[in-house]
Amino acid sequence: MGDLKKLEDLLLQPSADLIEDLKNLEDDILILGVGGKMGPSLALLAKQALQKAGKTNRVIGVSRFSSENLEQDLNKKGIETIKADLLNEKDLEALPDVRNVIYMAGTKFGTQGNESFTWAMNAYLPGRIASKFKHSNIVVFSTGNVYPLVPLVSGGATESVQPGPVGEYAQSCLGRERVFEHFSKINKTPMLIYRLNYAVDFRYGVLVEIAKSVRNEEPIDLSTGHVNVIWQSDANEYALRSLKHCKNPMEILNITGPETVSIRWLANEFGLRFGKKPHFIKEEQSTALLNNASQAHKLFGYPKVSLQTIIDATAMWLEEGGALINKPTHFQERKGNY
Repeated sequence: MGDLKKLEDLLLQPSADLIEDLKNLEDDILILGVGGKMGPSLALLAKQALQKAGKTNRVIGVSRFSSENLEQDLNKKGIETIKADLLNEKDLEALPDVRNVIYMAGTKFGTQGNESFTWAMNAYLPGRIASKFKHSNIVVFSTGNVYPLVPLVSGGATESVQPGPVGEYAQSCLGRERVFEHFSKINKTPMLIYRLNYAVDFRYGVLVEIAKSVRNEEPIDLSTGHVNVIWQSDANEYALRSLKHCKNPMEILNITGPETVSIRWLANEFGLRFGKKPHFIKEEQSTALLNNASQAHKLFGYPKVSLQTIIDATAMWLEEGGALINKPTHFQERKGNY
């Protein structure tokens, strides 16, 4: 576990490019929804990069903070925190006016049966945020789910592909984008829509799910036979560097790794590491939810953490009994029911 901790610390180090980008950053960074899977590591990366850039800008994380341990841990690492419910008007209005905003709030799982809350979080709240921070640069976390399923041979949906969201969750995410776009136009607010799929870590994500299935000799559904993934720290770097690329009219940027990854191949790779033969059910379909991030790679370079490194780290983490975040991706879902 010590080797993995060293690896994680190494992978969390800000790149020279990120440090250089933040040298010219004016004002503080406000992260809305810092309590999610990516938020804490993004806040820590921002703080480290600013310190190495010789900057004193604050990093402020906003969340309901259902876990006090998280809030205390962030405070110990120099990240200021604000406990707030963003749907509460008083809480929202009390937030400080900050030039740089990263919007990570939203909901996905539990949509089915609670659709109204999903729309409130994903489509109503963005209008309130856009009004509150109309003088800021806003990076808006979104998802590749706003795209339709595309042929495997297409190379993935580029930013020019027209949205075709499947299911209410994906539709509400497109609603989030459209509401931010509206307020970006009328208020001249520089924004960037950050369409991400799928961020992974050795605690959660597509690779963890496949690895666990192989290790536990559970069947692996190949209906969605191909995915895109990107290591969480690389996705965090891209998000912070995107602050420099907020524009009016609003910019859209796909974020993921460069490979179209075969689930069958991935399972076989874990099988080699665990000494087990994967068990597959169903067959690969000719389409999948795939994201072409070549524009992001042009701006920021390729991710620094390779797919093979992620596979190795994930296998080691599971073999050594590392703790996991029990938030499945449901990447196999093809009808948009979450």
